[in-house]
Amino acid sequence: MGIFNNMFGKNDKDNAKSEKKTYLNWIPLTDISQLDEIKQISKTESVLIFKHSTRCGISSMVIKQFEKLFQEEHQNLKVYYLDLLRYRDISDEVGYTFQVMHQSPQLIVVKNEVSVFNASHYEITLADLTKFV
Repeated sequence: MGIFNNMFGKNDKDNAKSEKKTYLNWIPLTDISQLDEIKQISKTESVLIFKHSTRCGISSMVIKQFEKLFQEEHQNLKVYYLDLLRYRDISDEVGYTFQVMHQSPQLIVVKNEVSVFNASHYEITLADLTKFV
């Protein structure tokens, strides 16, 4: 790729300028026991759960837009990523535990062990993340 980039006028400096630093650090949600961890952490700070379907075009578009929402001020937010297709049992338990009807994609915010906000589909991209810092 370096040859093509050099031929067409792009170099490593140009690539570095165009790459945006991400402040989102996904925490994989892969075990039901993590829900107890989420509840515990939520006693002192907001915890976000992003439910994503890897086979859904809307979900793929929304997750990319969601990642762009993160600014430096949001970097300390705990954001769990749940792959719905691989961990359907965990998704079901998230809905039951936090009393939120299943949607995909879906953002759930947990504070003091309960859901204080949830959004699905393109509504996720309208979320004011600053409210949860």
